[in-house]
Amino acid sequence: MTLVVGTAGHIDHGKTTLLLALTGIDADRLPEERLRGMTIDVGYAHLALADGTEIDFVDVPGHDRLVGNMLVGAGEIDAAMLVVAADDGPRAQTIEHLELLDAIGIADGLAVVTKLDLVDRRRCEEVVEAVSRLVAGTVLAGAPVLAVSATNGEGIDELRAALVGLCARMPDPAPAAGGPRLAIDRAFAVRGRGAVVTGTLRGGSIARGTSLRLWPGGRAVRAREVQVHGRPVETAGPGRAALNLAGIDVTGLRRGMVVAADGGVEVSDRLLVALRAPAAVGRGGGDRQMPRDRARVRLHLGTDQVDAIVGRGGREEIELPGAEVSAILRLERPVAVADGDRFVLRRSSPGGTEAGGRVLDSRPPRGAARRRATPERLGALAAAGAAEREPALLELHGVRRVDAHWRAAPDVGTALSGKALAIVAERHGAGLAELRLELARELRRHVSISLEDAFEASTAILDRLVDHGPLARDGDRVRDPRHAPAAQSAALLTAMDRLEAVLDVAAPPPLADASRAAGCPPDGLRALEAAGRIVRVGDDLAWSTTTYRRLVAVALERAARAPLTPAALRDATGTSRKYVVAILEDLDRRGWLRRAGGGHVPGPRAPTAAETATATAVAGKAGLG
Repeated sequence: MTLVVGTAGHIDHGKTTLLLALTGIDADRLPEERLRGMTIDVGYAHLALADGTEIDFVDVPGHDRLVGNMLVGAGEIDAAMLVVAADDGPRAQTIEHLELLDAIGIADGLAVVTKLDLVDRRRCEEVVEAVSRLVAGTVLAGAPVLAVSATNGEGIDELRAALVGLCARMPDPAPAAGGPRLAIDRAFAVRGRGAVVTGTLRGGSIARGTSLRLWPGGRAVRAREVQVHGRPVETAGPGRAALNLAGIDVTGLRRGMVVAADGGVEVSDRLLVALRAPAAVGRGGGDRQMPRDRARVRLHLGTDQVDAIVGRGGREEIELPGAEVSAILRLERPVAVADGDRFVLRRSSPGGTEAGGRVLDSRPPRGAARRRATPERLGALAAAGAAEREPALLELHGVRRVDAHWRAAPDVGTALSGKALAIVAERHGAGLAELRLELARELRRHVSISLEDAFEASTAILDRLVDHGPLARDGDRVRDPRHAPAAQSAALLTAMDRLEAVLDVAAPPPLADASRAAGCPPDGLRALEAAGRIVRVGDDLAWSTTTYRRLVAVALERAARAPLTPAALRDATGTSRKYVVAILEDLDRRGWLRRAGGGHVPGPRAPTAAETATATAVAGKAGLG
């Protein structure tokens, strides 16, 4: 197990010196930091405990102008170590860092009073008491407060023992969906090796040679080499890690990007979040007010930061369990994010912490689907553990892709199944393509989903209805399974094939003549129509379904550009007026076209070009006719 512990505290209170005494590692890695004697950027050290547990320390800057850098480290830690100098006592950045830790919701930690060698025992006890009062009412309430001297070693053994206890108290990490991900906090080039990134690895392990993606953007990269604590390893688990990436130059990397396995993160500029106000540390108690609706804030998420607008109006704000409220964050640009990520919202002027929170949904419902954001559903999502999260998200969205399969919430699945059964019953069967189109439209009226996803989800729902019995499918025709077609002889089937071929032209002969020529009796004609192999538009006129669809596509495409006249459709199809009038009348009845002053224009039920193209593409991927 590796625990990531972040330091916190005022400038020059001895955080880096304390880590040096604990680990033997100077976390001030930049020459400027060593020259000035202060931490400017995030630094790192590590400690191996006797029981095999490892602690990765993230040393953050304490200067008030470097709070953004502090949050780069704090956003990726499991626990905190608050450091206060005995000679100075709690100061401005002590309080601000404690508020930030409280806002992020750090689970546990401890406090350390340093520079014990510079004060007498009474002063030390006063500072320990002040620190204990300070952390009361925050996430560190009740945490151990120890006094040490990093210079002479007094109290260092007790601090190591307290760190062992901290590791023992920390719960095992919950299983993360989506696989491993590493938020980049440093990116640099190594001569002869190329780009290297470092960060805190979450959600799983990364082995040497693993194919990954860089987000935002989705660029494919590969972990050429993996290091932990400066040593090459075959596999790195959760904790601090460095990856030598193949497939990208260092100029294409920046702090805030995320390296992840496919599905490990989402890229989004709109987040459904649970907000909590941080405690007003040392300022009379009580909590601060939440940011108002439409407040402009700075979002610190993982190692990234971006401007955002808080949405707390209407359905966007719902009181959640645990003194949290829901909100929508609209970001200035997309970020790489995973559900459950913790963050801090800060204001720029005057600087200060507005709220902390966690991401409930990285792609919240839009449009009509926002009606599903009820207090019950959001409350269930906010309270969900790892096992309950996906069912809670499904209830919120109405339909979702889960492990490459589309799933619908019970109410949405029931509504769409009922719609499909009603269409089939009303029409004594329905063409598969037409049924998919109507179900996709119905689905998009209920939930927030793209056109292609709506077709795929509708196809999946139809497949389940066929697999489980309520519907049956014959070729590209869907019917009630109780109305099975009669068995047909080989001679009849051959005659049906001949008739379908005769009708597979733009200007077919009269249906009666075609049937006699093909030797197809009325039973075969009815079977062809029921199976959706031919389309009959009059007593004596029919086309093969393939040809009819082609003619309809021409009519719809031209009507979308300009009012379509019979003469224009005749010229476009190379047929005669008799045929095009029949087609136009049939499309008018379906509601796909309607008569206007200058000709026929798209009707209220006309499939759009995007729907037609998407349905064709989805059918091709699914192997459907």
